[in-house]
Amino acid sequence: MLKTTNPPLFRHYEQVSHLSPSDHHPLPAASPPVAAMEECQLPLIDLRGLGSRDERERAACAAAICRASSEWGFFQVVNHGINPGLVRKMRSEQSRLFRLPFDDKLTGGLLNNSYRWGTPTATCPKQLSWSEAFHVPLSKVSHKDCYGDNFTSLREVMVEFAAAMAELAGTLAGVLVENLGRSRGDFEDICQESSCFLRLNRYPACPTSPEVFGLVPHTDSDFLTILSQDEVGGLQLMKDSRWVAVKPNQDALIVNIGDLFQAWSNDIYKSVEHKVMANAKMERYSIAYFLCPSYETSIGSCREPSKYRKFTFGEYRSQIQEQVKKYGYKIGLPSFRL
Repeated sequence: MLKTTNPPLFRHYEQVSHLSPSDHHPLPAASPPVAAMEECQLPLIDLRGLGSRDERERAACAAAICRASSEWGFFQVVNHGINPGLVRKMRSEQSRLFRLPFDDKLTGGLLNNSYRWGTPTATCPKQLSWSEAFHVPLSKVSHKDCYGDNFTSLREVMVEFAAAMAELAGTLAGVLVENLGRSRGDFEDICQESSCFLRLNRYPACPTSPEVFGLVPHTDSDFLTILSQDEVGGLQLMKDSRWVAVKPNQDALIVNIGDLFQAWSNDIYKSVEHKVMANAKMERYSIAYFLCPSYETSIGSCREPSKYRKFTFGEYRSQIQEQVKKYGYKIGLPSFRL
């Protein structure tokens, strides 16, 4: 019997499509799955400026990062210090990993048994993500027993790639923290590499419908995310109350602000809703690095009066999981607003 690579997304789509309307959870206030109105070019920031000997160039680069984080919540970076050859190796290993039979990915225990697919809580098509992923804690990336005998090369590349992404995330977070009058050292105590995650994503081609989500609309539940994506495209974000498509740039990494930075900055930085639309003919790959604190870390605003009540990261994650289970979507930060 021929083993299939793809998860049973078609079957899941058919199941949620045939549920009666009374079984559906209420829709979120977020926009329905429609095509983007236009394609946008995210703010593009050359990070060589941060290492310049010219103080004005360093200040201008830092100001551009902070401005994009406030006005867009998203930006692109070039000359970010991550070797293009390393990115190519990572994508090659990622592709090889996802070519495994579905059952092997699901039950093989790979990458800390972190494989997931679709949306288990979905009760209607608009809650379904047409994708599969490995969501790996950085604390497990170097563990040999997470890779088995056939993926030792993946381990070598992932260890190097995760370290490079962690360094870049620390640099960007440091700029954002100092802009608010706080020290980098204070923030480094909050976010340790061991509490961060690396997520390998694959979005299979989806000929079912042009309105199927590869990843449902959401904001990220971290401090910031760094994304390396291929040339296929599909990422869209909310800008000025409308969806816009992000034009892929092979030389750039995408950075976006997460919920925790919005709360910590007291709404100075913006965590923006975004989504991925499935492609009818082409599969899409991306790799995301999530800068997260430990579950015990208390998140409070850096200035008063605070717009949010204090909460731990663990409490935040737990509440989001309950919201998704109950409503089919995430509410997130508004639940903690004072």
